[in-house]
Amino acid sequence: MANQTSVTEFLLLGFSNIHQLQILHFLFFLLVYVAALVGNFLIIVIVTLDHHLHSPMYFFLKNMSFLDLCYISATVPKSMANAVMQRHSISFHGCFLQLFFFITFGTAELALLTVMAYDRYLAICSPLRYRIVMNNRVCAQMVAGSWLSGALYSVLHVGNTFHLPFCGPNIVHQFFCDIPPLLELSCSDTQPNKAHNIVLALCYGFICVAFILVSYVHIFNTVLRIPSLEGRSKAFSTCLPHLSVVSLFVGAGFFMYMKPNSSSPSVQDMLVPVLYAVVPPVLNPVIYSFRNKEIKAALRNVKRRGWDLAARFR
Repeated sequence: MANQTSVTEFLLLGFSNIHQLQILHFLFFLLVYVAALVGNFLIIVIVTLDHHLHSPMYFFLKNMSFLDLCYISATVPKSMANAVMQRHSISFHGCFLQLFFFITFGTAELALLTVMAYDRYLAICSPLRYRIVMNNRVCAQMVAGSWLSGALYSVLHVGNTFHLPFCGPNIVHQFFCDIPPLLELSCSDTQPNKAHNIVLALCYGFICVAFILVSYVHIFNTVLRIPSLEGRSKAFSTCLPHLSVVSLFVGAGFFMYMKPNSSSPSVQDMLVPVLYAVVPPVLNPVIYSFRNKEIKAALRNVKRRGWDLAARFR
């Protein structure tokens, strides 16, 4: 790799070169980052402390919250540091690691969303087999498989990108290291690499999305046959948040990676990655807790325990 490239660092393009707007960028990302940390950490704490939530559904939700914390931490802290320090550089190996972790966590989250769709399918369509199939060992294996698939997928993508020679320029037209802008900087023919990435992304994405869609076709067929309105409402309330998260995550990522590259990056090219790199980790805890009575009840219990504990030390 050292013999092929003369670039030792990359420059990440900020949202603006004006100092006041860079401070605004820092404050906005700080607010978003803190919101993501608080929301996902609360989900992890609530699911861990409340024994009523010790079920496969909430076990997967807790792991997704942890993935969201890792996912947003791969990009946002570095962007905030660059904005406040007015430095936009990232080392060659730092860019490699940032891209590796970003793709690993993002791909693992898509795999986990697929697992969660299978969990809902079993719970609604085969409730008598649910506890037998979704035991603790199987759930742990599914989560481990999601992480492993994310890491393997990332190795293929990142290796396919960073084996290319980079001779300059070194300005990445994005606020973090991502594959499309990095490929534009290589001084070799990148068409085979782009084709490889598209085929790999489509295959992995198609398998996950197809599995989710097939699961929900069976789920909706089963739910519509439930005679009571209350039963249908309860079933839909556990499925709609998951579908909302899948639509947001997959839709923004697909738009970003499948759209044609432009020679002069626009404001849209800078804002779209925010939708799939920053927004999902913030909205996921809100989406999953907004209509979930069990999480709301658990949150009230945790707050009550906190007040009782504080009262004892007064």
